[in-house]
Amino acid sequence: MNNYKRLLVLLEPYKRALIFGAICLVIASVTNLAVPLYIKKLVDVVMVEKNMALMNSLTLSIAGLFLIQLIFSTVHNYLFDLTEKRAITDFRIKLFRHLHTLSLSFFVKRRTGEIVSRMTNDITTIENIVTDLPATLLQQSIRLFGGIIIITYMNWKLTGLILVLAPVLVLFARTFGRRLKKLSTEIQDKLAVSTTILEENISCIQVVKSFVREKLENERFGAALEDSYQSAKKRVIISSFFGPSIGFIAFSTSLILLWYGGREVILGAISPGELIAFILYATIIAGPMGSFARLYARVQEGIGASTRVFEILDMKGEVRDTPEAKAIAKLSGKVEFDDVHFHYREDQEIIKGIRFTVEPGQTVALVGPSGAGKTTLMQLLHRFYDPVSGEIRVDGIPLKSVQLASYWNQIGIVPQETILFGGTILENIEYAKPGATKEEIITAAKAANAHNFIMECPDEYETVVGEKGIRLSAGQRQRIAIARAILKDPHILILDEATSALDNESELLIQDALERLMKNRTSFIIAHRLSTIHNADHIIVLDKGQVVESGNHGQLMEKEGLYHKLYTLKSLQLTASVTLDSNEQ
Repeated sequence: MNNYKRLLVLLEPYKRALIFGAICLVIASVTNLAVPLYIKKLVDVVMVEKNMALMNSLTLSIAGLFLIQLIFSTVHNYLFDLTEKRAITDFRIKLFRHLHTLSLSFFVKRRTGEIVSRMTNDITTIENIVTDLPATLLQQSIRLFGGIIIITYMNWKLTGLILVLAPVLVLFARTFGRRLKKLSTEIQDKLAVSTTILEENISCIQVVKSFVREKLENERFGAALEDSYQSAKKRVIISSFFGPSIGFIAFSTSLILLWYGGREVILGAISPGELIAFILYATIIAGPMGSFARLYARVQEGIGASTRVFEILDMKGEVRDTPEAKAIAKLSGKVEFDDVHFHYREDQEIIKGIRFTVEPGQTVALVGPSGAGKTTLMQLLHRFYDPVSGEIRVDGIPLKSVQLASYWNQIGIVPQETILFGGTILENIEYAKPGATKEEIITAAKAANAHNFIMECPDEYETVVGEKGIRLSAGQRQRIAIARAILKDPHILILDEATSALDNESELLIQDALERLMKNRTSFIIAHRLSTIHNADHIIVLDKGQVVESGNHGQLMEKEGLYHKLYTLKSLQLTASVTLDSNEQ
């Protein structure tokens, strides 16, 4: 129940509403207990005393009790249900905020659909018990113990028959509750698989259609849902048997009570009104017993779901501010890598003792074959990951001692795969600087060579780009990303193969925009097309996680090492491509 106690903390800000709702619940429950006493009197007046005036008076009194119960139950339901919705909304927000504190490695290791499933399916399961559990416990406890006290006073022999129910119901609850908890966790895990497949298909629909794999994806999704259905089927079987079994025990007991009580009435030991009242109280008492049993099963399901959610909430970001971390002042842009080592897996080192220094305002190109560690090195500089050993310093300050937000506000990245949000062009550029004026945004777009094509769009800057910018071409998306980076005005800039997937015309426009962007700031270029880095102040050649060469273009060509080999190979490929294009024309 530790997880449930943690859920109850969410209710702390709304305790005044809950206390008032609980008072209303107590009044409604006590009123409910009083009704059978009035009915007892009414039956005796009708069947024994035959007093018309008293019958009318008692009838109005019972109607008044029903009205009081209606009013206070309505207020209680409103306050508790509204508080539950508010608390669960707060919980979703808390979980969403926590996700943003986790390091990039968390999202790399987990599939998107799994995270979405925990944010949706699991929290929906939890929602059913947040306020329902304490409210039901309070209400049913009043009915159970209040009813037992009253019927014990009325007839202790009949009370003994009812209390035989308790151990039977407890056994049912424990047996089936544990099974339901296990099945609930199992179902949520399997639903996460189907959610993941759904998310992958929506985001990769072009690939699915291109490779004509609709049948395979339909089979994958269908199999995942069928697997989830089989577990749900087991839960339905247990739940279907559980409820009627409780009802059978309750009805059997009521029948025994009716027979025994009827015998007592015939013998003159009790009045007809007492028998009716006793059966009503027996029903009131049986209700809580059955309710406790069902509630136990629901709690087990909720705890199973909360375990999955709190697993995420209990995680800490691998990269986070240390207690002594301080905000960094305006950067000049000096960057130092000092014997940096890094691995994603302990048995496979990616970065092996890299050392180099970059002076403020320099443009540095990182070159090397695929898998050399170029992107990983820049992720370390961006501090998406921390080195396993060694140190990265910016302006002479160790990166680990700097507050992340103050550093990230001064570093920008233009990735190879442009990431845009599904809103408008204006919103995507403004993302870099909330509250930026329209003039600032237009200036950034012009510097990125994006303004002209934006003005040709149907709604200009208010044009919706679609999910991940799908309504724009690759070159247009990249220019918007560059405009966003220009608006941010970072002091350190990372360009991760920003022109690798573009046609020649788009590349020229973007290259021109990038040259403006790199001016007067420390820039790192991960180069796919080596022709784009001729003018770099310094070129670092990586191979298998190590620096194998460094210098400017002329120096490296003279060495005739790996850089020369890569450059020559790229040049031959480019020449062949141009020749092929000429022949086709």
